Amino acid sequence: MPANPHNNRYEQQRQRAIRSAATVFAEKGFYGASTKDIAEHMGIKQGSLYYYFKSKEDALGEVCRYGIEDYVDRMTSIAASDQPFESKLMATVTSHLSSYREKNEALKVHNDERLYLPEEKRATLKELGSSYRQQLERIFEEGVESGVVRKSLDCHFAAQAVIGMCNGWGDIIVRDPQLDLFDTIQKCTDMILNGFRERRTTERQ
Repeated sequence: MPANPHNNRYEQQRQRAIRSAATVFAEKGFYGASTKDIAEHMGIKQGSLYYYFKSKEDALGEVCRYGIEDYVDRMTSIAASDQPFESKLMATVTSHLSSYREKNEALKVHNDERLYLPEEKRATLKELGSSYRQQLERIFEEGVESGVVRKSLDCHFAAQAVIGMCNGWGDIIVRDPQLDLFDTIQKCTDMILNGFRERRTTERQ
């Protein structure tokens, strides 16, 4: 009897298959990995893997989607909230870096291996990524409008810079499970908000 996609046990096993594929792709890359490697990581026969994926390419697509969907949904919630600019930025960095600790390999595979997917699948992932960036841009624009952020700021550049910083530290988080996530979040947020210069204090007269 074919597996029922609505069966809870099947869905749990499918999620396990996606996480196993993520681990294998993160370690060996798309071309270096095989469906046999994924099956062995799960502890099942290679033929049984086809209950969950039609092909290695299908497995990569599922891993990439799994890696990005949740953290885009989080951004939507953050951007829609009525928090002040600093709180939204802190929440963004926290969500982005926490996603690497929670989904670690899947998000890394999305960033490193998605170009091996066919164009139509990449287009769907690109839409999600663009939505994330656009919502972050809007947070910076709100900061400019409220006077918290300087008017000359290029909000598109700022959003890309924050994403680049988070992705860079995300790779380190994946490689080093002992890294203090909270400390990293604090330092990244402080650098974005306060830059590198010494903060000047004005003397009271």
